[in-house]
Amino acid sequence: MQTGTKIGRYEIRKKIGSGGMGEVYLAEDTELDRLVALKVLRTATAKNSEVVSRFVREAKAASALNHPNILTVHEIGTYEGARFITTEYIKGETLRERLKGESLTLRETLDIILQVAAALDAAHNAGIVHRDIKPENIMLREDGLAKVLDFGLAKLAEPAGGAFDAGDATQFETRPGIFLGTPHYVSPEQARAKKVDARSDVWSTGVVLYEMLTNRQPFPGETLPDTIAAILTKGPEPLGESVPPEIARIIKKSLEKNPEERYQTIKDFLIDVKNLKRELEFSEELERSHHSGFTRAAYAGTTQDLSTTGFVVRKVGKHKFAFFSALLLLLIGSGGLAYWYISSSSAPGISTIAVLPFANAGNDPNNEYLSDGLTESLINNLSQLPQLKVIARSSAFKYKNKDVDPQEIAKALGVQVVVTGRVTQRGDILNISVEMINAADNTQMWGETYNRKATDAQNIQEEIARTVSGKLRLKLSGQQEQQLAKQATKDPKAYGLYLNGLFHYRKGGAENVRKGLDYYNQALALDPNFALAHVGVADAYIFLGRNGVLDSGEAKLKSKAAVEKALAVDETLAEVHAALAGIKQDEWQWAGAELEYKRAIELNPSYARAYLNYARYLNNLGRQPEAFREIKRGQELDPLDPVYKRAEAEFLYNARRYDEAIQQFQNLFATDPKNAFTLSVLGYLYAAKGDYARAIDYYRKYIEVEGETPGSQCYMGYYLAKSGRRDEALALLDKVKTTKDPVSPADLAVLYAGLGDNEQAFASLEKAYADHDLQLQFLKVDPHYDSLRTDLRFTDLLRRVGLPE
Repeated sequence: MQTGTKIGRYEIRKKIGSGGMGEVYLAEDTELDRLVALKVLRTATAKNSEVVSRFVREAKAASALNHPNILTVHEIGTYEGARFITTEYIKGETLRERLKGESLTLRETLDIILQVAAALDAAHNAGIVHRDIKPENIMLREDGLAKVLDFGLAKLAEPAGGAFDAGDATQFETRPGIFLGTPHYVSPEQARAKKVDARSDVWSTGVVLYEMLTNRQPFPGETLPDTIAAILTKGPEPLGESVPPEIARIIKKSLEKNPEERYQTIKDFLIDVKNLKRELEFSEELERSHHSGFTRAAYAGTTQDLSTTGFVVRKVGKHKFAFFSALLLLLIGSGGLAYWYISSSSAPGISTIAVLPFANAGNDPNNEYLSDGLTESLINNLSQLPQLKVIARSSAFKYKNKDVDPQEIAKALGVQVVVTGRVTQRGDILNISVEMINAADNTQMWGETYNRKATDAQNIQEEIARTVSGKLRLKLSGQQEQQLAKQATKDPKAYGLYLNGLFHYRKGGAENVRKGLDYYNQALALDPNFALAHVGVADAYIFLGRNGVLDSGEAKLKSKAAVEKALAVDETLAEVHAALAGIKQDEWQWAGAELEYKRAIELNPSYARAYLNYARYLNNLGRQPEAFREIKRGQELDPLDPVYKRAEAEFLYNARRYDEAIQQFQNLFATDPKNAFTLSVLGYLYAAKGDYARAIDYYRKYIEVEGETPGSQCYMGYYLAKSGRRDEALALLDKVKTTKDPVSPADLAVLYAGLGDNEQAFASLEKAYADHDLQLQFLKVDPHYDSLRTDLRFTDLLRRVGLPE
């Protein structure tokens, strides 16, 4: 197909590849002014109705996948008898091309294979098996993000695995009628043309990992029959002594010929590789602490002399003094990190847990704060253990007052263990019943009833946390034992007031947050050193300031003062560092904010909201690939809260991936058509695509939900101006300029930009800078400012705000 050829709205630029089913071209989407990859079916293939119907069905399934490591399918269609599919265009190289260059380092290898496994995990969860994982189908972007290609050729998983048939085989020209896939990467069950399921992708991923480490294939053969015979009858060629034993074990398990002996899910493979990566990072830390005794070639440099714990142990014989000096320094510097690592590595298979809302058994509304508060405190305590993945409160509380089978809950939340409880208070006596259930067989692992004084609530919660960790046989370091036993306050009345404050704050709304603030302050009157209560005060002031209930400047000062008090009392609280990160971000202290977010996550690896807010921070700096990774981590901990999906879709919008963002927001709109955030960003999106009529329609719906404000008038004015309704836009400008309500000058700059008045737009932006307008944190990524970006004044403003140009 020649350059300049048009297929519908796509204009061919050049041929970039070919495959068994067709040819792939770089093309321009002339309507959306973007580059896409366009795959056109070969004429012979397109005439096979069975193949075409399967192609369409499976491509539709693939297009439903929304994952940063999966190539996005934009459209499938027909033009003058030719079937085609368009996807996002990836600027980079395939893994095959990368393997032809310098050898991958172990760090690079593990980073790539983890991303591939994450993509497959998302596909398998959607019931799709790829069946053709190979280096040619893994694209590496220049920023290090890996993308798995050709899900359009995938098989929809059947309950017992997808069966092969002649129609499947015709999808490939190499050996029709034998199997679906590429010979060196097919699993034994694929090679025999038997039923396959997700475990076949596990095999192929193991082959790719082997090849990345050795630059050779595990089952070589001069001919196709030789290759298939090796896959069916021989073991992989030895990896060599330079490869760490744990990697060899992972690959061996991935390449078990019997699927029942292989990893049963790609998630299990993913977990083992993640654990290996942590082990290597730990070993690297040991080496770095005394580099004269060890080399670091393993993880950070070449593929030789690979570091693992076993490697470090082997070096002890040669460098005993260096090793023990390094270990001593590390233990002193890290507060027992090495002990935690060694002890946690022997923990049993249970590593995921959900604590469901304790039932208020007496249905006394005055005790609701107690049952909710004890649950949240238990979640927070357990989430500080890095050995344990603890589902966040917002997902767990979706099951409040619902009678649902624990196995169903475990499946929905992706956990192995569920903790439930009931709380009853009669006078001064508190009765708490707790049960821990193994979701695998729905059996009770432990149960206990506590009858104590109501003032003993905090001690009961801490005792439950210690018991749960003990029943799971988690081997805790001394520091972790102390963390579980640490009391938030020694005053039981202050603790009760804090739980009341938390209860009202969680209900949301200005009046409830005010009540929560009052309870927090009452708790601090009894115990001025109650760090969590200080954090509560900070959160309340932030809410009240951002929602216009209090003066934003006053609220900011009070929230900052509360965080500083909390930090002075206890700097080990993740909540303190997360709150401090938000304050630094508002002050444009970008580097300091990032350090605080990372510190919060380090202190509490199951703190879902820290991942969410860190992802938003990364997005504002234009670091969308990192933002997507962090939002996924938060979503794993908080799978039922739609806020992560909304944030992810917002990041797509800021990355100018408008079609993907619209698809995700439309899905959110279908489930919650009154969500203000969804409505507002749908307005932004359609405006960015030039569809101003739909932008105005969605934004009007947003205003119906939230009410009209000067900010919403600015954005509506922008859309009206862009749509040619300039008089209406000017009328809104007059309203904004004459209102007595506070107006964000950054929002006003948007309206001026829509009107094409760049001088007034920059004047407003300068006022926003002088006022330290919070809206300027979006300056780097907000498409509403795109018409101003080529002006040197905009570049200068980005520099002064501290954002990358």
